[in-house]
Amino acid sequence: MRAASEFDQFADTYDAHLNQALSVSGEEKGYFARGRVEWLRRCLLEVRERPLSAIDYGCGLGDTSTLLQAELKLTSVLGLDVSDRLLNVARAERSSELCRFKRFDEYVPRATLDVAYCNGVFHHIPMQERASAVDYINRCLRPGGLFAFWENNPWNPGTRYVMSRCTFDRDAVPIAPPEARRLLQGGGFEVLRVNFLFFFPRFLKVLRFLEPQVSRIPLGAQYQILCRKT
Repeated sequence: MRAASEFDQFADTYDAHLNQALSVSGEEKGYFARGRVEWLRRCLLEVRERPLSAIDYGCGLGDTSTLLQAELKLTSVLGLDVSDRLLNVARAERSSELCRFKRFDEYVPRATLDVAYCNGVFHHIPMQERASAVDYINRCLRPGGLFAFWENNPWNPGTRYVMSRCTFDRDAVPIAPPEARRLLQGGGFEVLRVNFLFFFPRFLKVLRFLEPQVSRIPLGAQYQILCRKT
């Protein structure tokens, strides 16, 4: 992953940078975060899982951590990140009895958690370190625990354009769905489903009701690989 100091410099401007890059879609980061968590909630219902605990791997400012807790009715969420400055903001604005925040090196995996969530994290992790990151997540989860792996879809031209506009994504190395699938399977996970989301920008929002029907088409702006620890 990028060094902590590289993320620290964006602590005060992270949302502004990201929303500026996303503006071409007509939406801000909150729209996509809510869409990802709602999609995960639907998937959990379909596989008949009722998780109580989760980690938000690469939580940043912690806003998705609190969203996960509220939407999935979790009793415990642990947000993990590499940046002290981002975590300080998360702790100051979002810490509670149900939602805590730590650096990766402050948390020792104990194979007890029900769900792991990450979004747009692995394209910041050097390729030679990605397997270790998957192993860390695996060790956080209980046997049979679920991992919701979200990434930007490099097969979508709009996604590539947005990443090129984003200060902290310009040098990132995207990870294509087949590569991500192999990575997860090699790290001890069984892939349950792969879905693509965010096909329609705001000016085509009238068509968004079609998203569930087209989620198998590999052209959405982001994709989720839902997998289970074996």
